Amino acid sequence: MFTGYGEGYVAVNGTRHSSSLVVGANQLIVDWPVGSILAIAADHLAAIIQLKPEIVLLGTGRAFAFPEPRLLAPLHNARIGVEVMDSAAACRTYNILMGEGRNVVAALILD
Repeated sequence: MFTGYGEGYVAVNGTRHSSSLVVGANQLIVDWPVGSILAIAADHLAAIIQLKPEIVLLGTGRAFAFPEPRLLAPLHNARIGVEVMDSAAACRTYNILMGEGRNVVAALILD
């Protein structure tokens, strides 16, 4: 669960992280190598696909930015839903969906 967030960081279960990361119920991928929405590539999404979530919350940093649809094609092809929002909203939404027992992953770009 996200236990805090602010400019340039998020806290997961009380541990602070300041670089992009992927958070799932049983998995934490730190130092996810995506520095901006424009930098997303298929190999960055492969680690998320392996987690087999039903939905991915893509946090785009401090500001909302929608990626080109072709960048998200690997998720759509794997029949994984994607919601794009700023990273703070992704943290809040992740906690709500986890509380409902949903199989959700948050992929957050921290800038």
